Amino acid sequence: MPTGPNSQKNTPARQRAQAKYNKKPEQVNKREARNKARYQMMKKGKVHKGDGKDVAHKDGNALHNTPSNWAVESKKKNRSYARTKNGHKKNPRD
Repeated sequence: MPTGPNSQKNTPARQRAQAKYNKKPEQVNKREARNKARYQMMKKGKVHKGDGKDVAHKDGNALHNTPSNWAVESKKKNRSYARTKNGHKKNPRD
């Protein structure tokens, strides 16, 4: 189980809240766009199932779904960003 000041336990209430959030049309559209980008990169042979890579959107906007905005990155690099003292993202693509 994750530990630390920002980890949350996977309680039934949290699971319900997350399911409700994931059903929102905006989140569904973003998920579809991310899946489409990965599928297109798989067709090009740039990524493979289980390779530990993500298809990153260079500008950080999942809805800006053009091939020129895609980059293959490790999961670690794509899912972590520099933070300010308040915990906000500094600049996600530097």
